[in-house]
Amino acid sequence: MHERTQDAMSYVRTYGKPDLFITFTCNPTWKEMKEELFHGQSAKDRRDLVARVFRQKIIKMMNLIKKCIIFGSIRCDMYTIEWQKRGLPHAHILLWLNNKIHSNQIDLIISAELPDPNTDPVLFHIIKKTMVHGPCGNLNANSPCMVNGKSIKRHPRQFVNETQTGIDGYPLYKRRKPGHGGVSTKIKVNNGIEVDIDNRWIVPYCPLLSKAFEAHINVEFCIFIKSIKYVCKYVNKCSDATMYALQNPNLNDEVTTYQCGRYISSSEAF
Repeated sequence: MHERTQDAMSYVRTYGKPDLFITFTCNPTWKEMKEELFHGQSAKDRRDLVARVFRQKIIKMMNLIKKCIIFGSIRCDMYTIEWQKRGLPHAHILLWLNNKIHSNQIDLIISAELPDPNTDPVLFHIIKKTMVHGPCGNLNANSPCMVNGKSIKRHPRQFVNETQTGIDGYPLYKRRKPGHGGVSTKIKVNNGIEVDIDNRWIVPYCPLLSKAFEAHINVEFCIFIKSIKYVCKYVNKCSDATMYALQNPNLNDEVTTYQCGRYISSSEAF
């Protein structure tokens, strides 16, 4: 862990800020998983499939990025996998490009809008299924992102006619209103009620990656150096652990009454 942290810091010290920040989340409905499930099983019952398929998908994605140079040639890269206890594993990926992305090129790589269903119905279905945040707020007060009545993910975002560079490490991506170039659709929330969704609820994505892997793949353009902190905190922190004691009530032995055990989830174990 310490060596990987030093590697990450040397990247920043030598090459400066990363250019792209990608979060790649496992999709439990991938056909590679569904074809191997027994009758009545779901992905949560087969953590071996989740770990193996997700590993293969990451290898394919990194090959697509580094060997097929879809974003241009890569100077260096790093990623770490977060193994959630009850959720799905996801990878946080940082990319340093040889040719820096200029602000007027962001829209060529990243989109935060629903695709036109008439032009590309396949991509529209993928984005509608995997890249819509929540909804939360007034549409769904029980959303996991709601804390003290507000969304910690800052959704819904504001409408923006053109992409603007932001002040918090990420730009304000183009999100046009319906009727002004934007698209809207309807989705069902947990209570079964249909709600209208527009570009304010779309998580930024790369159309090529989303179409290739059919999963939740958040792609962000990095402006400032602090964007690396999010990934490095996962590199820095050690494995989850628990403190426990096995003690005879009549025995006062600090060695036997204090133990530290590492926590490994089923996905990480596989």
